[in-house]
Amino acid sequence: MIGFIKKDLAMIKSNFKILGGLIILYAIMGLVGELDVSFILPFISVMIMISTFSYDSYNKFDAYSITLPDGRKNSVKSKYGTTILLIFVISIVSIILSFIISYTNTKSIDYAQIFFTMLGNIFGTLLVLSVMYPIIYKFGIEKARIVICIIIFGIAILGGFLLQYIDLSFIAKSLDFLENYLAIILILIAIFMVLISYKISEKILLKKEY
Repeated sequence: MIGFIKKDLAMIKSNFKILGGLIILYAIMGLVGELDVSFILPFISVMIMISTFSYDSYNKFDAYSITLPDGRKNSVKSKYGTTILLIFVISIVSIILSFIISYTNTKSIDYAQIFFTMLGNIFGTLLVLSVMYPIIYKFGIEKARIVICIIIFGIAILGGFLLQYIDLSFIAKSLDFLENYLAIILILIAIFMVLISYKISEKILLKKEY
């Protein structure tokens, strides 16, 4: 699997400049008190990794990987592993920058706020990963873009419809009750949904014909 991870990292090496530019942008905007763009950094990590699916498809790598021992399983493991590693590294950088920006602007650091903000960012990013990767493995990168757009559009319509009938005050009370356990709950849900997503992707790839 290490070889697969090295391959993915080599393919996204040129995109590190984009991440570097975004990190600098985040630092500048944070220091001048503009919009907080920290949420973009983990999300961009997933977008960059999704580009590796296009490279794999263009170079027929998936067809080659099935000739290797446990090639299909290792291919899926490397995608998830490399993406999570990239998200983790970028999130650590974002947290450090947030500490620096907070101290520079206010001479103090709100550790709790920064922690929960980044936890929410990471959770949202892992949710995107968990939804998109099985779709990409199932339909291929080109068709997956269309399917994902349809899903997002459908969720937006469904969400708008449900908001008319959901008691938001009940949700607010539930969130207040769960506030002390929110971090643990989000971490457990994130682990669970990534594992489910991984298993689905693995199952899809194991059955896929090339």
